[in-house]
Amino acid sequence: MSSNLKKSDLIKSYIENGFSPEEAGAEIDFAIDIMCGLTPKDLIIGIMPSPKDIQKLQDIIKIRLSTRAPIAQILGYAYFMGKKFEVSKDTLIPRPETELLVNKAVEIVREKDFKQILDIGTGSGCIACMIAKNTSAQVLGVDISNDALKIALNNAMHFDLMNRALFRKSDLFSKIREEEKFDMIVSNPPYIPLQIKDTLQIEVKDYEPYCALFTQDDRGLEFYKKITQMAPLYLNKNGYLLFEMGIGQSDDISAVMAENGFSNIEILEDVSGVKRVISGCLA
Repeated sequence: MSSNLKKSDLIKSYIENGFSPEEAGAEIDFAIDIMCGLTPKDLIIGIMPSPKDIQKLQDIIKIRLSTRAPIAQILGYAYFMGKKFEVSKDTLIPRPETELLVNKAVEIVREKDFKQILDIGTGSGCIACMIAKNTSAQVLGVDISNDALKIALNNAMHFDLMNRALFRKSDLFSKIREEEKFDMIVSNPPYIPLQIKDTLQIEVKDYEPYCALFTQDDRGLEFYKKITQMAPLYLNKNGYLLFEMGIGQSDDISAVMAENGFSNIEILEDVSGVKRVISGCLA
């Protein structure tokens, strides 16, 4: 591609590398938007990016197609709830489905005037930061990965949340003190059974952190069970537990929560109609 931007050429190069036309078009629109600040409508009416931006776009797409690494990892950042978050190979790339989890958490925190929140498996810190940013609560994010925690801390600093979004290394509750109590526990835990790893896209199975994706059981319920069984020890009375879920897991997770003392269980669907978020209150 020359100094002129031809979207059709980009789409052709994507298709030649195994992408569907729909995938190619959507990703190219996204790339042009975040790297050049232009929408598809801008291109249609003849607004073109600068030669420097075109070169940057070409370079990123060349890496993308030759390695299949996600664009967010190549750039080192992704957008979540309209905000720019640093990401790396050690963190999950924030996804729109997780915004549903954060929005529900924020709604409950505001309604109940909750003050102390625990985010388990915080990764990039996107959940912790956006709950803290949109409420008056203090959020503690925990993760087993030192490298992920460094990214989370960078993001909290970027949003000036140093006294509101805090981070600690902990394998689930292992480093949470007995006297620490929370009004809400929120988590987007690993929920993909390891045996289906080979069916996943290269971008997911080869580039996103193993420990944030996969479970050892065959239904992806390992961490839902572990967290739900321990949560009552660390929740205040009438505290809430919220999870993001995978496809087809809502009935099992709802049963696990009910078995461990949670009631008023509510399930929310994402824009695709998938039962994606579950919440429950500890009696």
